[in-house]
Amino acid sequence: MSNVLYRLAHFAFRRRRRVLAVWLIAAIAAIAIAQASGGKTNDTFTIPGTEAQHAAQVLSAQLPAFAGGQSTIVFATVNGHGKVTDPPAAAAVETAMRKVTSIPQVSGVTDPVQSRQVSPSGKVALAQVRWSATAANVKDANLTALKNAMKPVQALGVQVAYNGSVYPGWRTPVSEVPELIGLGIAFLILMITFGAFAAAGMPILSALIGVITTLMGITALASVLSIASASTTVALMLGLSCGIDYGLFILSRHRTNLLNGMTPEESVPRAVGTAGSAVVFAALTVIIALCGLSVVGIPFLTVMGLAAAASVTVSLLIALTLVPAMLGFAGTKVANFARLPLLGARAEVTARRTAADPESSNGARWAGFVVRHRVRMLIGGVAVLAVLAIPALSIQLGLPSGASQSPANTQRQAYDLTTEGFGAGYNGALLIVAQNVHNASDTAQIAGALAKIPDVVQVAPLAAQNGISLIRLTPKSGPSDPATAALVHTIRNDRVAIEGQTGAHILVGGTTASNIDVSAKLSSALPIFLIVVVGLAFLLLTFAFRTILVPLKSILGFLLSMAAALGAQVAMFQWGWGKHLFGITPAQTISFLPIIMLAIIFGLSSDYEVFVVSRIKEEYTKSGDARQAVQRGTASSARVVSAAAMIMFSIFVAFMFGNDPTIKAIGFSFAVGVFLDAFVVRLTLVPAVMAIVGSKIWYHPRWFAKYVPDPDIEGQRLEPEIAGAPPTTGALPDEETGTSRQPAILPLG
Repeated sequence: MSNVLYRLAHFAFRRRRRVLAVWLIAAIAAIAIAQASGGKTNDTFTIPGTEAQHAAQVLSAQLPAFAGGQSTIVFATVNGHGKVTDPPAAAAVETAMRKVTSIPQVSGVTDPVQSRQVSPSGKVALAQVRWSATAANVKDANLTALKNAMKPVQALGVQVAYNGSVYPGWRTPVSEVPELIGLGIAFLILMITFGAFAAAGMPILSALIGVITTLMGITALASVLSIASASTTVALMLGLSCGIDYGLFILSRHRTNLLNGMTPEESVPRAVGTAGSAVVFAALTVIIALCGLSVVGIPFLTVMGLAAAASVTVSLLIALTLVPAMLGFAGTKVANFARLPLLGARAEVTARRTAADPESSNGARWAGFVVRHRVRMLIGGVAVLAVLAIPALSIQLGLPSGASQSPANTQRQAYDLTTEGFGAGYNGALLIVAQNVHNASDTAQIAGALAKIPDVVQVAPLAAQNGISLIRLTPKSGPSDPATAALVHTIRNDRVAIEGQTGAHILVGGTTASNIDVSAKLSSALPIFLIVVVGLAFLLLTFAFRTILVPLKSILGFLLSMAAALGAQVAMFQWGWGKHLFGITPAQTISFLPIIMLAIIFGLSSDYEVFVVSRIKEEYTKSGDARQAVQRGTASSARVVSAAAMIMFSIFVAFMFGNDPTIKAIGFSFAVGVFLDAFVVRLTLVPAVMAIVGSKIWYHPRWFAKYVPDPDIEGQRLEPEIAGAPPTTGALPDEETGTSRQPAILPLG
């Protein structure tokens, strides 16, 4: 592999104008296609094969008027005087609801006064709006018209809030602030690491080109596929972080080569041929983990995984082609230190000292400390991670509801007002779809049986057509309450008794039941996903390092960091320890978070594992001294791994500055997982374990060496390729001028 990467980088370096042009054309084309397609992401979570999905399909075929999106409008006078039923307010509400009926895509409305959906105090009332289209297909212009129709009501001092599967403002524009903050911090970290503007800006610029290309491609696909909004966020997170990191690892090796006296023409292909091998295996591990989301059998997670995998794939291709090309444009500038206080001067001294004496770096001192105190560091690191993981034992899974939004969000306001006026259960009504209903008495009998179930507040028949009867059941508990999930299971388990002698067959559906089914499906799929992804990654890492012990150590370390990150997430977001710190309302852990955490943190942890262990193996191949190789390999990779981890950490943390609690939870979990895995596991536990085990860590059976090819991840077989390459000390044809020129000589003094 190292030879192939060497030749690829050599081509990209020599044909840098063409390589850059190809990537710019790809980015521009993706932008143009995305704009022309008009694709939009959505937040509709459905799982084929669940009962709630079956109920939705029955409604779509037999009662289409109730199969589309639904909006709940909450009118309240709790902060003012009077009641919603007072003549001025009631007349304004009635007029507003008549206007709503004329809005395109509206299939029906329910006036709160006429339907008696008014709280006992008279201060809160609920109106329902049914849409003929699904939530994802309701047009923004119609939602704006709905909001405008409510302005006369608000002018009277009546508060209006919205909830349901679709409502005005639910498609919140994605803010660029988190990305800008993350990129700013990443640039600062790279400046501290390298002390050179060119070196700090190059990984960021190349990552941005890759991210733009990927996200525009995802947007274009959203015009023909249902893509969750979180998919673009995850793809953006990984595209930026992996893109910067992969470029960083190659750039770091290139700078070391330059500082040791190599010319750019010689250094760039050599850097890609060595560090690039680790980048390839690291990226493949991430891609396998993300594509593994497909085995779960949940469409929105499959799309999310594939979108993120595409983002990482583009980042890999950028690192192997565009980065060498850009290094060709930069020449020796990536090693020219900026004269900035506390940045350039310090980085210059550190870089030159490290190039001359690798044992003088802070990473070398840390590696030596870990190797000397290997047993204590192993016990201490495992203990810290185990304590952090304790809250994960209390995890409760669910999907976001209005209760988890910020107080300023209209969905949260509608949830609170509904709970205050009617009870929490009115926020999560269940839809009972009764099939093969012959007459009204059958519907009444089923409704009566449902009303007798404990924790049921109200049962109201809504419609009957084509042998289908639709009944709305209001539970006592809220949509995210475990008692509501228990009620759904009770109805399904006792459906024979509820149906009685009517000959009907009931299904429990609606948004609340769908969310419960999604959470249950995700929980049951988690073990299968873990086995498949970890198994495939184990095979890949075994092939890369040609030993079984290294992959086992990697997987055990990942499980520790994963458990610790999940425990921190539960403590902060579910227990509420971060309520004031993060401005969130304690709620259940998002049901799909553990699975995407498994995929992404496992992939990223494998990144650091490959980068650290490949350097250790490289040193072991040279010296044959296992303990010395651990110390030198960890020392040579500590600085760049630390910078890479801090960049990922800062990008993930930056996403916590938004208002969406789901994105905050994802950003926090990823940030904690990456931080713990990089600094506690890969730079502490891994060298400690390898120093304890010694040379036995590289053991493999004889048949393995005979039948399994060696990918040469450490670049040992690169020298023969270089020896056979055209000489780099003489004149080389240059694409920029079409003439021959002498290679630049890097000034070291």
